[in-house]
Amino acid sequence: MAGLSNLDLNLLVSLNALLEQRSVTRAAQQVGLSQPALSAALARLRRHFGDELLSRVGNEYRLTPLAMQLKPWARLALQNVDRVFSAQLEFDPAQSTREFSVGMSDYGCAVLGNALSELLAEEAPLARLRIVHNTPNVVDQAEQTLLTTDLLVLPHGFVTDLPHRDVLWDDWVLVVSADNDEVGTSLTVEQISAMPWVVTYHGPTASTPAARQMRMLGIEPRVQVVCDSFLTVPGLVAGTKRIALLQERLVRKLPTDVGIRALPCPFDVGPLVDAMWWHPLYDRDAEHTFFRDLLARAAAQVTGTETPPNRG
Repeated sequence: MAGLSNLDLNLLVSLNALLEQRSVTRAAQQVGLSQPALSAALARLRRHFGDELLSRVGNEYRLTPLAMQLKPWARLALQNVDRVFSAQLEFDPAQSTREFSVGMSDYGCAVLGNALSELLAEEAPLARLRIVHNTPNVVDQAEQTLLTTDLLVLPHGFVTDLPHRDVLWDDWVLVVSADNDEVGTSLTVEQISAMPWVVTYHGPTASTPAARQMRMLGIEPRVQVVCDSFLTVPGLVAGTKRIALLQERLVRKLPTDVGIRALPCPFDVGPLVDAMWWHPLYDRDAEHTFFRDLLARAAAQVTGTETPPNRG
């Protein structure tokens, strides 16, 4: 720590901007400095690290391997410095200019996003909301992700040993094309085993609770299309003989002319329970507590007076 006394922490701001923008000109615009000043900062950073950080390839700059390693660390360090110097004994949402961030699927965004953004605008009008879409990599590294992202909204079964609170629950329904005349008002397990499927997050570590439940019941779908977006599923089912599982709340939000229809599952798929997860480092953080409460209240608006199903 003693070495910090010889460092100019303003270089951290420049480093973060340079790694994000990969351009001296754009980085200078981001931090409000002149281009010569940013060029001088880059030269100092190169001397400090003994690395080019940005290397020219053709007409563009690319990050060196060390710069790629530094990029998430620089962002995290800058966020933590900001937290230190903006810390207050009491948190006043009405005066906060903080950016609150949450990772969720496009389903979560479609169902919760508007209610959450509206509540934040009402109670913290100067603050900003950043919604980051979940990816298999984000989920696999949830604890690390939660150092730079305030909350992750995920179903149970993907993250363990982290603080969480159940916020959203839903039921799964099967969707088929509206013009699929081979399907009546219900389906059998034999039918869904033979039909081609559109599945989401299909991989060694990526899956949905419904897909895992199917496998546990010995139902192996004949996968024809894989995508990492729930909102793209209707377009991949409409006008085809394919079938897919989607959340009931999401299906209810879709336009009536989207070209699909929903059917009940012929097996016990179980409910979907999404929780918000956070890093224990922020358990008692006043700003974080405010945001957790805000998301819980946004979910309560969406779910009405319902209560989460008993998880045993």
